[in-house]
Amino acid sequence: MSPSPLSPAAQQWLSEAGKALSQGRADLAEQPLRRVLAEAPGFANAQFLYGIACQMRGDNITAAEYLRKAAKQRPDDPTILTTLGGALYDSGATEEAFVCLRRATELAPMQASNWFNLGKALKLHWQLDEAADALRRTLSLDERHIAARNTLADIFTIRGNISDAVAEYRKVLALQPDHAQAWHGLANLKTEPLTLADAKQIRHILQNQQLPHDERVSLGFSLYKALEDQHDYAGAFQALHEANALKRRLVQWDAAAEHADVDAITEAFRHPLPAPLDPTLGHEVIFIASLPRSGSTLVEHILASHPLVEGANEIQDLSNVLDDESKRRGKDFPHWVADATTEDWARLGKNYLARTARWRTKRPYFTDKGLQNWQWVGAIRAMLPGAKIINCHRDPIETCFACYRQLFSEGIHFSYDLEDLASYYNDYQHLSDYWQEHYPGQVFNLAYETLVQEPEAQIRQLLAFCQLPFDAACLSPHQTQRDVHSTASAAQVRQPIRGDTARSPRYRDFLKPLIQRLNH
Repeated sequence: MSPSPLSPAAQQWLSEAGKALSQGRADLAEQPLRRVLAEAPGFANAQFLYGIACQMRGDNITAAEYLRKAAKQRPDDPTILTTLGGALYDSGATEEAFVCLRRATELAPMQASNWFNLGKALKLHWQLDEAADALRRTLSLDERHIAARNTLADIFTIRGNISDAVAEYRKVLALQPDHAQAWHGLANLKTEPLTLADAKQIRHILQNQQLPHDERVSLGFSLYKALEDQHDYAGAFQALHEANALKRRLVQWDAAAEHADVDAITEAFRHPLPAPLDPTLGHEVIFIASLPRSGSTLVEHILASHPLVEGANEIQDLSNVLDDESKRRGKDFPHWVADATTEDWARLGKNYLARTARWRTKRPYFTDKGLQNWQWVGAIRAMLPGAKIINCHRDPIETCFACYRQLFSEGIHFSYDLEDLASYYNDYQHLSDYWQEHYPGQVFNLAYETLVQEPEAQIRQLLAFCQLPFDAACLSPHQTQRDVHSTASAAQVRQPIRGDTARSPRYRDFLKPLIQRLNH
């Protein structure tokens, strides 16, 4: 049964909404769409457009609700199905999402956007082989599909196919020379030199006063890399400083609140932990605690070169376990630590092990290098007393400058201001010293500089601490074929271990505000 025709007013509202959505203005589309749906609740086009509007403003659950209604009426409409698949994936309904996304490619196999949407979701779900196939299919249908090329380049980076990643980014820039994401992707490889012509091109793009802030930031970090490659260190730092200053204005960070959190953690674990029910619980886990850009990816890559160890990268499971417990108790961590019993800690440890079981299907041990692990050493000792903990650290100036040079994909908001960086590093150092004092012999202290100068001796000590038999593959981690999810380090760990990676000496005069604040 065909739907009743819309009134002239409703047709006008639908037209207004479609125009607003085409201009990216979901806010202007929602009211006329609500009017249409009030008159004709079952009108599929209005349900579809309202779902898109909700998706554009980040409400994927509501988006999926309305897109499902539209799909129920038009189950063989590939445009509705691929859009529904995206909303479902973003709302966490991954299994249903892939059904819709794959069905859309079956219904319209010559539509490039359907293959791209499938490939993008598969990449986010770490099904990289199938994702790459879908993205190649996208490009076979539309060789100018910029997003597909960038996403494929990202997969190549993760896989260690650096030359292929470079080729894809260069193809994007040949098609669209001002594409900020491609410039940043190329610069972020770090091992691929940028040329003087690249620097001139990026500077030319930055002259456009209408550039969105996020693009200006990405291009500023890219210009830093291009100028450093030309040994123009003053120009490079100026570009870096301007990019960081703009990024800092776009993010929220409260150094005082972070300092207070560290003090609260120190106080919460001041008293001895209750004796564990099972001292071996968590023996499968190797936690890497560090700040970003401190060599943690290299350490994980060394360990994951061992045939008994799976590298899980920066997983969120520990954070999720502690967050869930905080919600259950109605108190933020660490304010419930004093109330936790031996049974509570064992329950949390078993919860973590259940969540991470996927990392032990092929190898018996796995690494967890979550970015907040350095704050959670006390909780790890209580939850998983059998786990190994490695504190990976680097020269403080080098660490902070490495963070300052990095445009992170999300979070790490302390890294865009030198004083914020110094404050954060000081908090890390204070808490790391506390853990070493509080849990003597329980946390392996690994200095990056010592590791790269004396790799064999340090790697043998590392493996012994982890109670792993020595394996020569760990001495040549650059030869290990595995996916490295940290794209900031993915190309670097494919190279032999080097001891000449320090960058800060070239910029010492520019880093005085940082140096003065460290350890003060």
